[in-house]
Amino acid sequence: MKTVKKAIIPAAGLGTRFLPATKAMPKEMLPIVDKPTIQYIVEEAIESGIEDIIIVTGKGKRAIEDHFDNNFELEDNLVKKEKYELLDKVRQSSNVDIHYIRQKEPKGLGHAVWCARKFIGDEPFAVLLGDDIVQAETPCLKQLIQQYEVTQCSVVGVQQVPDEETHRYGIVEPLVQEGRRYEVRSFVEKPEQGTAPSNLAIMGRYVFTPEIFTFLDRQEVGTGGEIQLTDAIQMLNELQQVYAYDFEGERYDVGEKFGFIKTTIEVALQDFELKNELLVYLEGLLEKIER
Repeated sequence: MKTVKKAIIPAAGLGTRFLPATKAMPKEMLPIVDKPTIQYIVEEAIESGIEDIIIVTGKGKRAIEDHFDNNFELEDNLVKKEKYELLDKVRQSSNVDIHYIRQKEPKGLGHAVWCARKFIGDEPFAVLLGDDIVQAETPCLKQLIQQYEVTQCSVVGVQQVPDEETHRYGIVEPLVQEGRRYEVRSFVEKPEQGTAPSNLAIMGRYVFTPEIFTFLDRQEVGTGGEIQLTDAIQMLNELQQVYAYDFEGERYDVGEKFGFIKTTIEVALQDFELKNELLVYLEGLLEKIER
């Protein structure tokens, strides 16, 4: 049985929702308190047993490579000043091999995953999207890998969303439920309002068998004029079973402004040094607004 040791992180998007901040800085480098969003994703992959990560980048994304590179001058300075706790944070992602490939044209998520096909070869692999940060006792990706080890089939992570939000996501039409795992009849990319077959939305975590590339190779254009990963998943599901797994954990959407602000506040409230001061500030701000 081949194990899941490789992961793809697509990071080639333009980040238009966060302009002008993302004009010269990748949206993946926007910090949640003191850590770039993409570092949360990389750390989840590491905690899930991933050994090799390929980040699919685009123009203007060099800051991502610099962030995960060694910085001798900075590390030497921290050692000399005996700031070992900060040193550990700087080196936190050093125990995984990170590779990079550029998506030359913005053709969609399916195309971004396809760009990494030669890196993956004929192995099962994971995909983690940077717009979703998940806090869980067992890392979200590890939960999916455990399901893959049981089923030997592709697995996508899902959670329930309000009916009025289903048009924003890829949605699964469940067939048979066994605990938190579902056999799936079909996968639909961003169904029109009121037409979704369920409220189980795909949440940016996937484990695939390499057969997914058979369908991504076709470069078929779908919703929004892009090559959609969800369309390839649906075609794969017709060849071999693809499961959906309702993973445990708190999912944060950092791909849009309000979700990013909420995530920043909640993560800051989990910080022992910031919590009390932030609570006092928020209480005072609320009183000021209510006057």
